[in-house]
Amino acid sequence: MSDLPELDVEPRVAAMLPPWTETMQYIRKSPKRAPVEVLRAAAARGRPVVQPRCGVGGHDEMRTLLTTLERRARPGILTITIDSFTRLKQFRTAAQTLQREPADLNGYPLVTHGWRRGRELNEAVDAPIEVRHGSPDPRELFAVSLASGFTSFEGGGIDYNLPYSKDVSLTRSLAAWAQVDRLCGLLAEEGVIVDRELFGTLTAVLVPPSVSLAVCVLEARAASLAGVRCLSVAYPQGGEVHQDIAALRSIPVLARRYLPENVEIFPVLHEFMGVFPADPDVADALILYGGLTARLGGAAKVINKTNQEARGIPDAQANVAGIRTAALACTHLLDFVRVDEATVEEETYWLQREVAELVEPVLAAPDLAAAIVDAFADGRLDIPFSASVHARSEVIPKRDATGAIRYLNPGRLPFSRPTLRRNEQCLRVDRASLSRRLIDEIRSDINFFLHAERRFQADRATVECPGPATAGPGAAASSGGVR
Repeated sequence: MSDLPELDVEPRVAAMLPPWTETMQYIRKSPKRAPVEVLRAAAARGRPVVQPRCGVGGHDEMRTLLTTLERRARPGILTITIDSFTRLKQFRTAAQTLQREPADLNGYPLVTHGWRRGRELNEAVDAPIEVRHGSPDPRELFAVSLASGFTSFEGGGIDYNLPYSKDVSLTRSLAAWAQVDRLCGLLAEEGVIVDRELFGTLTAVLVPPSVSLAVCVLEARAASLAGVRCLSVAYPQGGEVHQDIAALRSIPVLARRYLPENVEIFPVLHEFMGVFPADPDVADALILYGGLTARLGGAAKVINKTNQEARGIPDAQANVAGIRTAALACTHLLDFVRVDEATVEEETYWLQREVAELVEPVLAAPDLAAAIVDAFADGRLDIPFSASVHARSEVIPKRDATGAIRYLNPGRLPFSRPTLRRNEQCLRVDRASLSRRLIDEIRSDINFFLHAERRFQADRATVECPGPATAGPGAAASSGGVR
């Protein structure tokens, strides 16, 4: 596969790959449904498919995990999550760790295992597999993924750089991802459609919806210009249902506004990625809530969570239960659930206005990649709580009284006066007093669902332990009991 078009990979990795023609033949002859076909069917039904997160170091363990999840939960799409060493192109360290102790890896080192083992995983299950990782330069990983037969690949030059890496320049990551996208364009011309998912989740902590969607619009524009024909735009559940539904429903609208007509767009919801409740009952409720939000918002896919999120990496049983819980919310059983459409409409208007104010000055530039780099350097684009020195992280988000995420401080984002006024009106914050407790307020907003969990536990304790004055039918209710 040293003749791999458009993609510059390390010679050592290229030498281990099959010829390009053989890879194309393998993909074309696969009897499996392609990811784009699964997404099309889900969009047509109006019922999101569920996709778990999963990745372990050992090959046999990875295969067992995939087959177990498919057999017991039937997800629409499966995942191979890649380990951190591979994400950063530390292939030698990944190989050494795999040989010493595979369990020490926080994902599957696909480049180390190689494309033959990748094909073993691909052929072990009926569902298509997506590769999820977090790499600012995924060229070797994409080459091995493609040789394995995987035609769904997550990430982008912004979203897999600024949230994860400390000092990788946007110029470098955008150029690397441009090669991936150009190869996807060549594949599309040959009839092989790669689903390119954009990670709008970003830092996953209080991400304002317009920041998430603006980044995805810019990455989608760059990818479509390179020839990509299928884009999944992933949005992180913030927690306020009207705002989240407005964001999901805005994705196809923004696509029609800013992308070529020949690009298929599929909205995707990542279930809540902030601090998760430890109580399994509360966690399950949040998972169900996420699935319901995905369906009401018109998502084609929902990335589920498990009720072990607060405890660490979930086991297979928890993942099975999480898939089933999220899928239950997407069935007809909850079709009676309604939201206030007037509130959704208002959120939609302002959200799309904010996105336009962020992206249109950048899209007007003759060189999109250079304009993105300049905008982040100037703070006209920004991500809160970024790990990277290439984002200013001057934006300070804040939840309003409903739980929706607003801009307490927009930093240097080029919002109009009406947009700024609306955010201020939604927050109604006493800034003089807030300045003395800002860190506590942000921490409280991050722990949004932990507070809900504590209220639930307090209510449950009140019901289960009503007090001593309930010994008989004539006993008066105590002040601590149920009234």
